[in-house]
Amino acid sequence: MAMGADGVQSLVRAALEEDSAGHDVTTQALIDPQWQGRGTFLMKAKGVLAGLFVAEAVFREVDSDLRFTSMVDEGAAVRGGQTVAVVEGSLASILVGERVALNFLQHLSGIATLTARYVRAVAETGARILDTRKTTPGLRRLEKQAVAAGGGRNHRMDLGDAILIKDNHIAAVRARGATLRGVIERARTSSELSLEVEVTSVEEAREAAEAGVEMVLLDNMGPDEMREAVVAVAGRCETEASGGITLRTVKAVAETGVDYISVGALTHSPRALDISLKIEG
Repeated sequence: MAMGADGVQSLVRAALEEDSAGHDVTTQALIDPQWQGRGTFLMKAKGVLAGLFVAEAVFREVDSDLRFTSMVDEGAAVRGGQTVAVVEGSLASILVGERVALNFLQHLSGIATLTARYVRAVAETGARILDTRKTTPGLRRLEKQAVAAGGGRNHRMDLGDAILIKDNHIAAVRARGATLRGVIERARTSSELSLEVEVTSVEEAREAAEAGVEMVLLDNMGPDEMREAVVAVAGRCETEASGGITLRTVKAVAETGVDYISVGALTHSPRALDISLKIEG
């Protein structure tokens, strides 16, 4: 679910407060409040753009009289040297909002760009790229929107979205005498939500599929073991590969026949996309 306008505004306000936007001593010392100007968002590298609507919200919060114009759509592939947006009005206001707007835009575009690379790497297979909950606290919805802009799919938004039985859940219940099937049945009787279970062996994958889960998460398996697990599941549920998957290995993982590949790096380790704001006074 996308972050609504109120959520974006709240986040923007917090970021501007963190940056002491109301006390920009440099701008106050140098820039006449009456001066008008224009800022051009210029790509310094190619990639996939995400977060222009957040940059616009930054400038709107700083000064409602500023005019922000996007030149491209969310999720657009952009090239170095391309102008992607323009902000016009009070030069002082533009300078106050510059850094916060760029921080959001560069970070979210970095996520979208990395996601697009993973999506391209598995384009000739049937596998789809998923994100995880390994997100920056407070930024999850925006980061997951950026994943979607890059062509990826969102997994659980939060703990209430679906049941995902992980290794520690299994260990806690097994310590009280339950089998894997017993763990699954216990979860199934308490909720009608979609149920996914993490497994670490082919036999566990088979057992989980027989117990009627909607998806099995194949955790840290090698490609050969994943392929065996897909065969063992035999289409009774969907399969997700996870654990240490990189751009170098993702295609081999996809070729095992898994339905989904989750990649934590999309949101926990993206490289910010290089974008600048050029001021014209």
